[in-house]
Amino acid sequence: MRIVLDAMGSDDCPEPELQAAVQAARQFGDEIILVGPEQQLRPRLDAMKASGVRLVDATDTITMEDKGMALALKAKRKTSKTSMAVGIDLVKNGEADAFITAGNTGGALATAYFRLDTIPGVERPALTANFPVKGGTCVVADIGANPDCRPEFLQQFAIMGSIYAQKLRGISNPRVGLLSNGEEGGKGNELARATYPLLQNTQINFVGNVEGKELFGGAVDVAVTDGFSGNILLKSSEAVARLITDTLKIELKSSPLMLLGAVLAKPAFAKIKAMMDPDEVGAAPLLGVNGLVFIGHGRSNAHALVSAIRVARQAVEANLLHAIKTAIQEQLTPTTPKEAE
Repeated sequence: MRIVLDAMGSDDCPEPELQAAVQAARQFGDEIILVGPEQQLRPRLDAMKASGVRLVDATDTITMEDKGMALALKAKRKTSKTSMAVGIDLVKNGEADAFITAGNTGGALATAYFRLDTIPGVERPALTANFPVKGGTCVVADIGANPDCRPEFLQQFAIMGSIYAQKLRGISNPRVGLLSNGEEGGKGNELARATYPLLQNTQINFVGNVEGKELFGGAVDVAVTDGFSGNILLKSSEAVARLITDTLKIELKSSPLMLLGAVLAKPAFAKIKAMMDPDEVGAAPLLGVNGLVFIGHGRSNAHALVSAIRVARQAVEANLLHAIKTAIQEQLTPTTPKEAE
């Protein structure tokens, strides 16, 4: 198995990427392809005496400052030498099985979209995340790739999210819900109301609308929404989780008795911390592009990137891309990629 890691993605690049590549190659026994400026990376990698890590030179990067036309050109040009473009081209040309970056999310989305294209029948790719919920996790799509959606986009997200839950979480018949402000089919904005009948007419296990409280209560395995609402849900959830943990830390240190209780409850707190730790998740898959692409957080450390590599390996082993292609072909009439633009 060959996994590509963008060496110039994280906020502290390339140190976390170098450490992750070496650790992952040792842990998984696969070839890790590190993409970035070889002149900068080679001396550091040689000093680490690593084996199983191959460097591929990329002389340019997509930074957080790249926006608009400048970003689009870096993403689309055939001659682009950014670490994202070079890495994704390795996947496109069959020289690697998956690509991972912790860099500019918009840059990663655009580069994957332009260079890999979308699966026939998929008009927009969906950035997907596993949310911690009661009893496990819930796959949520989209969490930010598509702020403006049409109903058929959400239908495609639902099919892809369902396959992802089957292949990566081992759920044979995932319960799929449409995120809305009420359980009844007529509730929600115009997008939700128009999407509801489309989901009813697919082969997925659509259980109807789901509110936020049901989502976190574990009522569904997959929740579908537009990227605008999904991104607000993601960031709000992260902020609330951080508020709760920070408040607990302060309160548990407020008295010796509370501190003793914290010591006794340490195993329970450790379990909660692991469940909410983004470093354990690693990266979110971009479902719908014609290749396996995973996007991590800019704050990713080496541990988070190793987790991302683990998830990418699982997707390759589960033949996720083929399964999504098959499901889309069986359930939807394929359209010409990008014809909706």
